[in-house]
Amino acid sequence: MDRADALLQDWRHRALALESEVGRAVLGQARAIRLVCTAVFARGHVLLQGDVGVGKTTLLRAFAHVLGGAFARAEGTIDLMPNDLLYYTHIGADGRPAVDPGPLICHGEDLAIFFFNEINRARPQVHSLLLRVMAERSVSAFNRELRFPHLLVFADRNRVEREETFEISSAARDRFMLEITIDPPAGDDERRALMFDPRFHDADRLVAELAGGVLAHTELNAVAAQIQRSVQTSTTLQNYALELWRATAEPGAFGIRLPEVEMDQLMLAGASPRGMSMLLRAARVAAWLDGRDHATPADLQALFHEAVAHRLCLQPVYEMRRQEITAALVKAILARVSAP
Repeated sequence: MDRADALLQDWRHRALALESEVGRAVLGQARAIRLVCTAVFARGHVLLQGDVGVGKTTLLRAFAHVLGGAFARAEGTIDLMPNDLLYYTHIGADGRPAVDPGPLICHGEDLAIFFFNEINRARPQVHSLLLRVMAERSVSAFNRELRFPHLLVFADRNRVEREETFEISSAARDRFMLEITIDPPAGDDERRALMFDPRFHDADRLVAELAGGVLAHTELNAVAAQIQRSVQTSTTLQNYALELWRATAEPGAFGIRLPEVEMDQLMLAGASPRGMSMLLRAARVAAWLDGRDHATPADLQALFHEAVAHRLCLQPVYEMRRQEITAALVKAILARVSAP
């Protein structure tokens, strides 16, 4: 075993330890934890969806703590402006006006996870700033360029209340590697613990009890690049991925039919090149976490919904049924495109 392989094996053990440690704080969410871990090692930003109070913030705080990096959070509101993420003004103890760094920049380069809650409550100007941070991991503030080399952005959308919301654009959604659904735990044991065990009633203490710095977040970029170089994708797998991509743009050509949908009028655009490359990046990480040096069709299939569904652009007449249609379409694509 050469040095690079030994390094990846060591980091895989650390990644599994990371999942185990986070699982102590977030019960009944093994798949969500694995998906977030996949995004962390693929260095991809994530959209979250789920009801209020299912543990999204606790999940991300736990990941940041175990990674040994800083966590910051912002709440989307109708009156939030871009500068509110960069600084805030107040009256200091000496009675004079003061300016302090905002949530996005107060931790500097140590920021590992930034959580934007209810992103669709914020104005498009705020989305624009966030997109620059996601794409370049930098921002201009206080007359200088600030960089966040280890940052991942997570954003949650309010899907229930539609008043005073600004739905993020298709181009913005395409910047996110995965969209992960977090549902309440299904098992009675987990639900009972969340209801009656006082340990889960204080999120600050719960997260503080986890082991910190199980792996160094400052090394993740280098490890992620090594994973992408080391995990192989065969020509057969690449051809399968190309067929999946074509099916997202022209599902009717693959014999896909959905109830009450005119298939030739359904799609504005299928998955983007960026989206498909992100799917392959995530699939390589999934293979690595399973202890393999090659990706398989099962890796693509397991991540296809989370990596592709939020990127599909439907004709406006079908947008109100977006969640229902994209779920059915992704399932049908996987069923109709023959896997090698």
